[in-house]
Amino acid sequence: MWWKVIGGLLALWLVVSVAGAVIGFVVKGLFWIAVIGGGLFLATAAIGWAKKDRKQIER
Repeated sequence: MWWKVIGGLLALWLVVSVAGAVIGFVVKGLFWIAVIGGGLFLATAAIGWAKKDRKQIER
């Protein structure tokens, strides 16, 4: 009887461990996608600011 309880707890621990690994991998991947996206946004904003036509501002 105790072997069934221990086996169930081990199976539960395996499921929790795999779920935690998958969730951690997804969160870490989304973090790096956000970092790359933020960097590209800043680069695009800097290029647009550098190339803007100053005559349009001076009316």
